[in-house]
Amino acid sequence: MPTTSVEKAIDDQIAKEFFASHLYLSMAAWFEDQSLPGFASWMRVQSEEERGHAMRLFNYVIEAGGRARLQAIDAPAIDFESPLQVMQESLKHEQKVTASIRKLYELADKEKDYATQLHLQWFISEQQEEEKNVGDVIARLKLAGDNKVALLLIDGELGGRGPEEEGEGGE
Repeated sequence: MPTTSVEKAIDDQIAKEFFASHLYLSMAAWFEDQSLPGFASWMRVQSEEERGHAMRLFNYVIEAGGRARLQAIDAPAIDFESPLQVMQESLKHEQKVTASIRKLYELADKEKDYATQLHLQWFISEQQEEEKNVGDVIARLKLAGDNKVALLLIDGELGGRGPEEEGEGGE
């Protein structure tokens, strides 16, 4: 069973993952309002992945004999300036989540909570992938510049993204 401090840190991470889910859903709504359904779909998938991450942690705590304590989450931003700005905000958020997971891993290491460390390995790899995916979209948006046709091509491409398999514990 995770130590009290590790369990509390996991509860904090669960809240961060649920916030990320809400943030990406808010971004999806903004993209819908901008008539960019591909970007909106990409963000909806992202939102579901983040919810899956929260549930993966939730389930881990329970299966390890602890008790998950859900927290309130803040309302996400609802207005954005451009698709590029949305994706840059998404990357900043992913980087914050990565730092938080690393901090949680370091705490588990300090507490000699090897099971939690092992569980967090998946999240460390996942965050690397998340940052790369968002970074790739940012690079393409920068290449497109103000070209609306290029933006629509990127939108069409992003609309083809389907849900990814999250593995055990995800929903």
